[in-house]
Parts: sequence; structure tokens; C-alpha cells
Amino acid sequence: MSIKENLIIIMDTVIVNKLVVIGVGLIGGSFAASVKRAQVCEEIIGIEANESLQSAAQQLDYIDRVAASISDISHELCADDLVFIAVPTLSVPSVLKQCANCLPAEVTITDGASVKGSILTAAEKIYGEIPQQLVLGHPIAGSEQSGINAGRNNLFENHRVVLTPSEHTAELHLSKVTRLWEAIGAKISIMDVVAHDQVLAATSHLPHALAFSLVDTLAHDPDHEDIFTYAAGGFRDFTRIASSNPTMWHDIMCANKDAVVRSLDLFSENLKFLRNAIQANDGDTILDLFTRAKYARDDFLKLQTASQNTKEQIPSMSSNLINYVLSPGGTVNGTIRVPGDKSISHRSIMLGSLAEGITEVTGFLEGEDALATLQAFRDMGVNIEGPVDGKVTIHGVGLNGLQKPEKPLDMGNSGTAMRLMSGLLAGQNFDATLVGDVSLSKRPMGRIAKPLAEMGVTIETEEGGRPPLKILGSTQPQALDYEMPMASAQVKSCVLLAGLYAEGTTSVVEPAPTRDHTERMLRGFGYDVKTEGSKVTLQGGGKLTATNIDVPSDISSSAFFMVAAAITPNSDLTIKHVGMNPTRVGIINILREMGANIQLGNEAEVGGEPVADVRIQYSPLKGIHIPEDQVPLAIDEFPVLFVAAAAAEGTTVLTGAEELRVKESDRIQVMADGLNAIGADATPTPDGMVINGGTPLKGGDIQTHHDHRIAMSFAVASLIATEEIRIHDCATVATSFPGFADLAKLVGISLEVQS
Repeated sequence: MSIKENLIIIMDTVIVNKLVVIGVGLIGGSFAASVKRAQVCEEIIGIEANESLQSAAQQLDYIDRVAASISDISHELCADDLVFIAVPTLSVPSVLKQCANCLPAEVTITDGASVKGSILTAAEKIYGEIPQQLVLGHPIAGSEQSGINAGRNNLFENHRVVLTPSEHTAELHLSKVTRLWEAIGAKISIMDVVAHDQVLAATSHLPHALAFSLVDTLAHDPDHEDIFTYAAGGFRDFTRIASSNPTMWHDIMCANKDAVVRSLDLFSENLKFLRNAIQANDGDTILDLFTRAKYARDDFLKLQTASQNTKEQIPSMSSNLINYVLSPGGTVNGTIRVPGDKSISHRSIMLGSLAEGITEVTGFLEGEDALATLQAFRDMGVNIEGPVDGKVTIHGVGLNGLQKPEKPLDMGNSGTAMRLMSGLLAGQNFDATLVGDVSLSKRPMGRIAKPLAEMGVTIETEEGGRPPLKILGSTQPQALDYEMPMASAQVKSCVLLAGLYAEGTTSVVEPAPTRDHTERMLRGFGYDVKTEGSKVTLQGGGKLTATNIDVPSDISSSAFFMVAAAITPNSDLTIKHVGMNPTRVGIINILREMGANIQLGNEAEVGGEPVADVRIQYSPLKGIHIPEDQVPLAIDEFPVLFVAAAAAEGTTVLTGAEELRVKESDRIQVMADGLNAIGADATPTPDGMVINGGTPLKGGDIQTHHDHRIAMSFAVASLIATEEIRIHDCATVATSFPGFADLAKLVGISLEVQS
């Protein structure tokens, strides 16, 4: 290796020249050991006055040398160096004072204390202003053990580190601290100092205060001196953190007094509420509280597990980076059942929550979008058990029983959820805000804001009618006769759901048939809904009565496998229990017209929704002009239908589908770009596409633009490709189709998931 090549490697790997760690206990020692292991620093110096700790740090090989104080080595430090303060919270100001007296202004300073506000205040007082070199931070990792011997060189690996830079912090210092934490495997979040201290008070400082207090209370119970003799695993697990360092936690409580007291007051109020319910033998209230708590914790554990199992890329941190790599060719065979219908899963939670009584749901789709809807109703006070293996139990609160949420309701990636929820929230006596992910935040919501405004509802949107949406309650919606300018099941449902709260009759006239899941499910819950031709009508002021719902398999999810079998020679696939709602079968009608061999079996009706087993055998497809009356019936399936058109002999023409341009992505342009990138002949038009099929597909790279259906469609395209296809940014597939990759591999698609 040449000297030049060696220098390049050093420049790529060395982040700081000298790392100075002030305090070599658990956090400081572990940080030094982690940096040494990562080999991203030329020299590590420990600052420790205690001679025994100095010796221990060197024997453990955490540091290269020691010094008694920062002033002893300050003359050696320059812009390439970093100082990490790892002393107890109340001791940080005195260390900062030493740094202010001797450190050059270009040396980066960061820390690992659990409280940030008191340190920021101290820094401003010491320096006269908050110094640019200061990057306050908090690694959320630790141990009940303390001291240097408890240190580990992987303590921070895959753990969260919160950085709280001030407006004065220089970008070069923030970047250096971020890169150093990343190099040892930590995941970075950026937070405001006040928000950090409030969040940590609630999630870390409060639990420690409770654990210490509980153990102290029981240890001094005069009526049960031997109480610990009978304590079981639950007591041990709950009070584990009371074995933490008392001095450290004393410092934290004092430094973060206001935020901790606020959290203690909030907890005390809830504890009093529970005490009163127990005293009154109020079983319903107790069960509601315990159930909400159980599933809130379950959600936390799922989030924690997902975080531990993936490497988050910093600084974007918007999502886990998941790519699909697909080998060309294959056949599709077998018998499968895809997850439950997303549209029906959303509606089952919504209407079950607003019903009177207990609703049992089976076949619920446990995808991120449907789970976001479920969580939103929990946030509005509804007791929902599950999901467990697709089963959900909803304790309905009635049309007027929802409670004001404490925070914005996150709809994830789902336009369906956001638009339908807007209608429901229009009739509440409280204000609510709806937010979504990066993709949903770009989607237009003016199409629902307009009719809701005509009903007297105040709804605020961002520029261009986009989310977040704020729906102002307390005003009863007015009944409305609404003629929709374009066919949209989401707009129709939004108006009808708002109409539940209106005085009088609300009706919607649609220019073409759209999904009627809302009307069917309302009837299933005992609400009178009339459909006369293209007009749907209901009377406000009724009630919903709890019922049981069996969610059929999602025809939109099934569509990917239908097309996969239809375009691949020697394929024979059966998909069980697929929803056959007449407003959703456009995918089957279009494929049949293209020459697909599709047969239905075991046809039945379940909970008002028709279902059937769908068998697809390979048959050569031909290009067609897609009938415009089928467009609303297959609007979500067109990405994969474009793949079918690329496989077909002849030309396929789609018109009347401008709705595709305002889905999770511009599905017309994105699909055209992707198809052309792998050798197809696709020309986008304002309201559709022209595809000259039959051209062999090559391999290539596909960008999904955060759209799950784009990702899954090009996975299907690999079956007729001659080279490898790489699909980037597939994390959103989990929003609608959890387990897609495993099911694809099961039927014969050669798919590899890369995180």
C-alpha cells in the first residue's frame, strides 16, 4: 500500500485526533472503550483525579494515558480534538468552568448527562453566552451497576443518543459529535433541550423515582416487616432500577426538578383515578385503564424490537432503509392466503369504536397503517384489545364517546385513514390534528376539506391543502347533498361519516361507482343507509350497534400474486378467501379481458362482504384499451396492472385515471420511469399511460418514492426480467402488506431483503 493510499484510509476513519474523557466511570469508560474499539481516534486521554480509577482505566485498556485535570493537557488540544464530560449532572458546571478557563474555542465539547436544561443555563452563565463549541448530548444507555468495572465497549451499540444543540452550536462541532457516536454504533436523535428534559422526566426519571419510593415504602411498612420474603418476580422486575446509583439519581432529580415534579403530579392524578375506581369496584374503568396500558407497552416493545433489529441511517432517520434485490425468472405456484383487507380493517376499528357494545374483529390486517388507526382510537379513549393473530376486541364508546387526544393523531402512510377520520372528527366536541409520514404529508386533502367546509366544519390545512389537518370541533355539521366532482370512495366515506353527526339527511352522488365498504359496514352495525343508483343517503343522529366482523383477504394485496401467476409460464396459484366486493373487482375484470385464466371457487358472503377463492393459471396476455368504467374499481391495482401490460402482446391504453397522480406517489410517472428503466415501452399521459408490451425486460435500479405498491409491482416484474432488479426504499411495504417478502419467496419469486 502506498503512503498516499494509507493517508486516505486514515482520513476516512479517524474522526478526532485526541479524545479527552473527563470522568472514567461507567459512561465515560464505556465511551472511551467503544471509541478505541472503533479505531476512529489517534489517542484517548482520561481525566481522573482518583489514582485508583486512573490505574483501573489503563489496566482495562480504555484509555492510552491519564491526567489529573483538563488544565494539564489543554495546551496540547486543537480543532481536531474532542472533550467528553462524563461526570455526575451536578458536577458538570464545575467542569465547564475549568474548560472555559483553559480550552481553545475550536475544541469540541460534549457531555453525557441525563439533564440538559440546567447545564445549558450554567454554560451561558460561565461563558457569558452559549459557546459554539458546546454540543450537549445524552446517551440513553446504562446499567444498574456503576463504576469503571461495569463499563463495556459495546454499551451504546444500537442505542439512542439524543443531541440537544443550541441555536449557537456550530455545525462543524455538531457534525463531529454525531459522526463519533455513529462510529460506535449509536443512533442519533436531535431534540430541543426543554423537550428532552420533559420526555426523560416522564420515561426515565419518573420510573426511577417510583421504584426508589416503592422499595422505601415497603421496607418501612410497620405491619409487614418481613414483606420482602414473599415478594415474587413482579416486584423484582418492577423495582430493578432501584438498584441504580443513589447519588447519580439524586443529582438528576435536583437538576430536572420542574419536569420531574410535573410528571409526578400527572402520575399522582392517574393513580388517584385508579384508586377511586378500585374503591368503587368500577370494573369497567379498571379494565379500560389496564388494557390501554398493556397495549401501549406492547407497542413500545414492538418499536424497541424493530429499533434493535435494524441499523438506522443518520442523519435522515425518517425510516429504516430496506431494499429488495430480485433475481430474474421463476414460476408461481401453490395455495396462499394474503393478509386482511386494509380498507375493511380501517373501517372496523372506526365504526367498532363508535358503536355501542363490544365488537369482535377477526382477520384484521396487522400492517402499520391499520395499526395507526387502531392507536388513534386508543388515544381518544377507546379500549381496544389486540391485535393477536388478527383478532381485535373493541369496547365501543358510542358516537359521542370519544375523548380529546393529548397529541396529534398519526395516520402513518394512509390517505384512507386521514380522509375518513376527518369526517368522524368533524362531529366531535373537541379539536384534533391529523398528521402522517413524509409521503402522506404531500397528498392533497382539499377534496375533503371542501365538502366539510360546506357542512360548516372548520378544517385547517397546510399550503396546497396538504397535511397536517386540524379539525375544529364543537360545531355540529350541517346536512349536505354533495355531488362529487370525481369518483373517490374516500371522499364519499368522509362526507357520510360526518353526516352521522349532522341534523337531517346527508347524501352523496358519485360520478362512477366506487368502493362501498363504508355503506356495507354501516348497515352491518345497524345504521340505515340507502343506495339508489349513484346516490347514497343517511340520516344523522342514529346509533351504531356492535357486531362481529370477519375481514376477508385484501384483493389489492392479492393483485400482485394474481398478476405474478398470470404473466409467468407454467404458473398455477390459488389465493384463499379473497374479498369480492363488486366495487373492488376491477383487477379481475381487466385481467380476464387481457386473456388471463382466472376461476373463482368457494363463493360465499361473510359479514355482508362477498368472498371467494381465486385460482390463476398462466395464459398469454394481450394488450387492451382498459374500459374507463373499470378504472375506479381497480384504482389501487394499476401499478401491478402496468406490469401485466408490459408482459402482454400488443398495446395497452389507460385513460381516465388522473387519480393515480395523487396517490402515495405520482403512480403514472413513477411506474413509467421504472418500466422504461428496465426495458419496457411506457408513455405516460395526463390521465393514464400507453404501454407497448411484449418487449423483454432487463434488470436495473428502481426508486419507489416511498410508495409500497411501486415496490411490490416491480418485485412481480422480476419474473419476466432477464437480469437482476434492485428496488430501493421498500420499508413502506409493511404499511399495507406485512409479510409480503416471505409470501413472495414462498410462491416462487426470488426476492432478497437487504437492510
